[in-house]
Amino acid sequence: MQDPITERLAHCYTGVVHDTMRAMGLRDFTFPPELRPLLPDRRLAGPAFTIDGRVDPRADPHETLLAWTGLLSKAKPGHIWVSQPNDRVVAHMGELSAETLKNKGLLGCVADGYVRDTDFLIEMGFQAWSRGFTPRDIVGYWLPRAVDVDIRIGDVIVAPGDYLVGDRDGLVRIPRTIVEEVVEKAEAAITKENQVRTAILAGVDPQQAYLKHGKF
Repeated sequence: MQDPITERLAHCYTGVVHDTMRAMGLRDFTFPPELRPLLPDRRLAGPAFTIDGRVDPRADPHETLLAWTGLLSKAKPGHIWVSQPNDRVVAHMGELSAETLKNKGLLGCVADGYVRDTDFLIEMGFQAWSRGFTPRDIVGYWLPRAVDVDIRIGDVIVAPGDYLVGDRDGLVRIPRTIVEEVVEKAEAAITKENQVRTAILAGVDPQQAYLKHGKF
């Protein structure tokens, strides 16, 4: 059963969530625009399962694969895999890992780095946000350092359980402590935007529509 906040957030779009949080006086919640979705037409929303990692070019290949598969085992159903690998060389998500996460009930992934096996990820419908693609993998090169810890991606600090929502425009983080308030206000803003849209389509002057509804 899907988390009701996740379900409601998935019906919001990032523009209105951004404007809602800006109006609440919040800052540093928009992810770098270089992070892009593999499936641009598919919205991603849900709480974060956070991963922090490090490069170790001297790591034993077996050690890296043992650590990676152990990391997959810890992933939480109903969450988004959100990784700060501290690396821009190798891929931090691929086909078998995505299959594992999808089968466990994860909603998608956000990697502040690269991913691979993109044809397979697209075919299985696994949403992956990343900075790009590379065929190179983590073997003998990268190790996880911690899970369920605060991580930083660009100007955004993501705490475990914070909510993310992403669409074609970008990706936004919502603190878990205020997510319900943000969703309620975003839903109200969407209703107002629909009223303004109806007025504009009926030929109402845009400034008059703004003054009447307080939204544009």
